[in-house]
Amino acid sequence: MSVTAARSGRLTDLPVLLVAAVWGSSYLAAKGVTTERTVLAVLVLRFAVALPVLVATGWRRLRALSAVQIRGAGLLGLILAGIFLLETYGVVHTSATNAGLIISLTMVFTPPAESRVRGTRLPGSFLAAAGLSVLGVALLTQGTGFSAPTGGDLLMLGAAVARTVHVLAMSRMESVRGADALSLTTVQLGGAVVVFAVLAAVPGTGASPWAAAADFGAGDWLGLLYLSAFCTLFAFFVQMWAIRRTSPSRVSLLLGTEPVWAAAVGIAVGGDRPGWLGLLGALLVLAGTAWGRSVADRQRDAGARKTTVPDDPAVPEGAAVS
Repeated sequence: MSVTAARSGRLTDLPVLLVAAVWGSSYLAAKGVTTERTVLAVLVLRFAVALPVLVATGWRRLRALSAVQIRGAGLLGLILAGIFLLETYGVVHTSATNAGLIISLTMVFTPPAESRVRGTRLPGSFLAAAGLSVLGVALLTQGTGFSAPTGGDLLMLGAAVARTVHVLAMSRMESVRGADALSLTTVQLGGAVVVFAVLAAVPGTGASPWAAAADFGAGDWLGLLYLSAFCTLFAFFVQMWAIRRTSPSRVSLLLGTEPVWAAAVGIAVGGDRPGWLGLLGALLVLAGTAWGRSVADRQRDAGARKTTVPDDPAVPEGAAVS
């Protein structure tokens, strides 16, 4: 590799690492803006701000989607809505550190689920890495002593499972294969916003978006705009730009540092104090997910060398709008 190419690769990596840091901070930002009564309102407002930008940017390609692709993306949007609901309700009831680390279990859940679907077997080293991560979560959620995990911890665990379902659905659904990534994301977010708006209109589900917006102070609006502009729009466009300059695998690997940033922001800025037991658990989660990802990547690369059909490079594995 030439010096120029290496320097170009590093320059491409920096914005992707910034996206991972932004996503890691999104849990603390969401926690600062959201209460149990305003979850649905915040979700409607957050994506209602981002959606027009996505539509305007990709209008031509959006119109090129077939009816089958739109229906497929709409179905994925329902799953995405479930992910955001679980994540947002979860982060309200747990710490930002726990939220970011527990959701990283998606990287551990996805390979076994994919292996089961394809009828293949994972190596023992991956199972050991998964066990290490699960042990880490068990320690992390205990804080300073052993107790039952909080409801927020369990919701984040559900969100990790839902993310796994979403990744598998995107890779297995024939209806969305070959669809433009920007258009696919726009339709999914549009479907999710419809779900949030319908639920927000049901009596007893919390404040309406308009009532929540009227009660927002300057800090709340800054937090909401941060979630919309940086955690959604900036993150997506950097992913698209980086994938075209490097590779989905490289981008996915860099985005896999998200839980590191979540823990760092939660502890340094959010004042989370997980205790020595929690810190040990956090380290085990990070080590287990990194080990598991490396094992899964090696197995996937070995499988790719045996086939002549390349994977669709439109979106990196596990990438999502956090």
